[in-house]
Amino acid sequence: MSAHNGRVNSPVDPRSLLLPRPPSPLVEASDERFERYGVRLVLKRDDLVHPELPGNKWRKLAPNLRAALDGGFPALVTFGGAYSNHLRATAAAGRLLGLPTVGVVRGDELAGRPLNPSLARCAADGMRLHFTSRSHYRRKAEPDILARLLAAAGAEGAYVIPEGGSNALALTGCAELGRELRGAADVVAVACGTGGTLAGLAAGLGPAQRAWGVPVLAGGFLAAEIRSLQEAAFAGPVGDWTLAEGFDHGGYAKVPAELEAFAADFERRHGVPIERVYVAKLLWALTALTESGTFPPGTTLAAVVTGRP
Repeated sequence: MSAHNGRVNSPVDPRSLLLPRPPSPLVEASDERFERYGVRLVLKRDDLVHPELPGNKWRKLAPNLRAALDGGFPALVTFGGAYSNHLRATAAAGRLLGLPTVGVVRGDELAGRPLNPSLARCAADGMRLHFTSRSHYRRKAEPDILARLLAAAGAEGAYVIPEGGSNALALTGCAELGRELRGAADVVAVACGTGGTLAGLAAGLGPAQRAWGVPVLAGGFLAAEIRSLQEAAFAGPVGDWTLAEGFDHGGYAKVPAELEAFAADFERRHGVPIERVYVAKLLWALTALTESGTFPPGTTLAAVVTGRP
């Protein structure tokens, strides 16, 4: 037995935590808001793929965690905002694997303040939080700024996982999600933050399928990011994908009353817990797009449930 950050870890091989899981369930969601337009809705319950690293977080992190372990890196470092699900997932992964984790958090004004529930969960899982200015955070992809951030965070030599976990390795994990859905739907839709899940998903789908992404941030920058990610992972564009803009509801982590009411109603109808920042916006968008006639009658539409509340 060994101790890490005051915790006692079992002698289990940590790589066993990264073994492929069975495909997450695909469940029917009978809903008149879709059926009246001849559209069949199914839910890909990827929130059930791993008990502590749900959905796209596990799919993106697992290949990177394996690389960190294989490379003998002493720690993990990653980036996110104050409500980042990715930071929480990375902290949980570090606890499970016995790897120290460092989270570089956007907003130095947060330093010294009480932690919100999301960051408190990160800290409880052993993540050391380093708050940085928003101007430096925006430039974290620049090599000199990245080096300064890592030095300031005491994370030199750590395995670097980008914001949202989206890199070439992550796309290989998300492509497996697409392969699991081959032949199961005409359109597969997912909420997008950094675009990595959509980029990988599209690569894994069959030739007759189309991936739709619903950005949860305003700005219209994701298309270029997705193309860049696919270039890095697959040496060029792969799959058929599109973005449905305009459903961010005011920006990241913004959950106005109408969206909250919609999510609560969906939970009552289908008995599925709906995460508000990503999944609620995805389902809202698909409902609106269906009502506008975007999907022709006879379409089977799969919504990927990427996380839990």
